[in-house]
Amino acid sequence: MKNRREFLYGLGTSLGSIALSSMLASESKSEERSKPLAPRKGHLPAKAKNCIFLMMEGGPSHIDTFDPKPALNKLHLEAFTRSGKQKSAMESGKRYYVQSPFKFSKHGESGADMADNWRHLAGVADELCFFRGCQVDSVNHPTAMYQMNCGNRFGGDPGIGAWVTYGLGTENQDLPGYIVLPDVSYPQGGAPNWSNGYLPAFYQGTPLRPKGSPILDLSPPHGITPERQRMNLDLLSEFNRHHATQHPQHQELAARLESYELAFRMQAEVPNAIDLSDETEKTLAMYGVGNDATDSFGRKCLLARKMVEKGVRFVQLFNGSWDSHDYIERAHGNLVRGVDQPIAALIGDLKARGLLESTLVVWCGEFGRTPDNGVRGGIAYGRDHNPNAMTIWMAGGGCKAGHTIGATDETGMTAVEEVHHVRDFHVTLLKLLGLDDNKLTYYHAGRFKQLSQFGGKVIDSLIA
Repeated sequence: MKNRREFLYGLGTSLGSIALSSMLASESKSEERSKPLAPRKGHLPAKAKNCIFLMMEGGPSHIDTFDPKPALNKLHLEAFTRSGKQKSAMESGKRYYVQSPFKFSKHGESGADMADNWRHLAGVADELCFFRGCQVDSVNHPTAMYQMNCGNRFGGDPGIGAWVTYGLGTENQDLPGYIVLPDVSYPQGGAPNWSNGYLPAFYQGTPLRPKGSPILDLSPPHGITPERQRMNLDLLSEFNRHHATQHPQHQELAARLESYELAFRMQAEVPNAIDLSDETEKTLAMYGVGNDATDSFGRKCLLARKMVEKGVRFVQLFNGSWDSHDYIERAHGNLVRGVDQPIAALIGDLKARGLLESTLVVWCGEFGRTPDNGVRGGIAYGRDHNPNAMTIWMAGGGCKAGHTIGATDETGMTAVEEVHHVRDFHVTLLKLLGLDDNKLTYYHAGRFKQLSQFGGKVIDSLIA
């Protein structure tokens, strides 16, 4: 006969366990339908309550921003062959090492390395935690974007903000819990970067349009009063709830009902939340609003601060065109000029308002860049995609400020210290927000799924 332990173990693979899992999942979904966005306690104690995620789409070069490589000065324009012999790039016509066009300095008491064109961010260097050990799996932009934003290279999974909102809800019930501020052109991979995936539709990211009305149909048609809208919604809600009782398996209907109600509340809340006219001239200037180079991203950073103040759980900002294969001095120079002042202002402003400790700020791309490039139509100094080395930095929210964690080799080609797959970074981000990746799961397609896909390891060295 089987002993008690063997009997219980056998239950784990039985039909009964599958039925129990389904029942538990159904119960969980029932709770979500009642108050899907209500604020909830996390699994762990945490300082961070909100997250502002700065996504530099295209792959910023760590070698030309925050990870200096003096060895490249000696290797500049020397080609590396498979035999290990170096020769002139013009002679080989193949690949060659490229030194950084930027000079580097150390900043703050922490001695953080930054390229000299990060003039404003250098002023908040001691608030930053640099991580140089992250690696990803893909060198293609869409799949790498999906992996960084959703944990899966192939799309269709929930975005990080969706997972966080699913786990914690949101403080402000009149605004979406997950707000996205994209460029005019969506990033590679498009809207699936902030999808709810297989999570209920309540948790998908809500993009605000950078031009025109931030949300289409935000204002009611002419002549329609709030009172009349309320009466129409009540009638529609009555019909839909009657239909829902007859078809309880259709959870999309509950999401649609909630979206109608949220849209109604947003008509009053959103215009005030995105209005910058109540900000002082000093604050607008601090973020670079009104300056051609910094106006666009400055407005996004200022909106992110306002959203966090109003209780939005997760705000994701996109900044594109970091894919600098050629003329990296000009390309990265212009890009840094556009985001440097706004990001530094955001960190300083959050700290001045007492919000930095409870707000985790993350800066990253989808991968790093190589120390070499190819010759195409003459020498154009740029860099290719590199999944084996990149720099991510964080600020606030309980991260280890004033530290640089991990390292890459002498040319910046691969991480060699504190090397972690991106799933480990995701698990760490969740922990900083009080969420346990192994408990933050959702039953779908026959198993409980999670952001890290198959589990990850918390990078303790990133946490204060």
